[in-house]
Amino acid sequence: MGKIVSLVNQKGGVGKTTTSINLSASLAVLGKKVLLIDLDPQGNTTTGVGINKGEIDKSIYDVLIGECTVTEAIIKTKYDKLFVLPATLNLAGLEAEFLEKSKTQNGFKKGEQLKNCLNEIKDNYDFIIIDCPPSLGVITTNALTASNSVIIPVQCEFFALEGITQLLKTIMLAQKSLNPTLDIEGVLLTMLDSRTNLGFEVVEDIRRFFKEKVYNTIIPRLVRLTEAPSHGEPIIAYDPKSRGSEAYLNLAKEVIERNGNG
Repeated sequence: MGKIVSLVNQKGGVGKTTTSINLSASLAVLGKKVLLIDLDPQGNTTTGVGINKGEIDKSIYDVLIGECTVTEAIIKTKYDKLFVLPATLNLAGLEAEFLEKSKTQNGFKKGEQLKNCLNEIKDNYDFIIIDCPPSLGVITTNALTASNSVIIPVQCEFFALEGITQLLKTIMLAQKSLNPTLDIEGVLLTMLDSRTNLGFEVVEDIRRFFKEKVYNTIIPRLVRLTEAPSHGEPIIAYDPKSRGSEAYLNLAKEVIERNGNG
């Protein structure tokens, strides 16, 4: 049975999309069948694995509004064992559309669409990784309702813990009202600048706060990691011998180990 994991943080620029792409690609390299779901209207995850958004016929938006099945929208990437459910800008209108439906359709629950869609295919994959938008609205609610667990990427910078309390409240609310089995899979430290002491101080703070939930792997701040998506490639394809590639492979191994499906 596939494990569904959302990458969530309402702060932008913490490495959610970079991690979604590179964790998925690394899991695939390690032999796992992976579905990567782009739930961000910007669609950066989609282009980051080499999909041209102009050529997308069906997207996650069409799936969520019931225009097509989830299987019809899934695209096989050029990487073995890695599939993507793409996003386009029309996803930005989903919140308003669901709000309207909840007013006009009896029994319409605007948090359960993704869960219902994934029920029919989750057993076809080892991991389903969801890249969430930097907000805690209806799209993220859908992701939290559908997921077994969440990975929280946290940037190694001064205000790292700011906003985490709000995020944890949202996760607890989702546990209480939508998804009682939702778990925090792990906390991932990202963008560590090893030239400054501040980054390491933040690492200590986060480890004190989240304890054993924090992954041993820390993602360094690297130019190559930011370049790779603009070439439509995960770091493991763009620069296989780089520190970034090594870091995400190590993270993928930790994720597999924690899930006992090595």
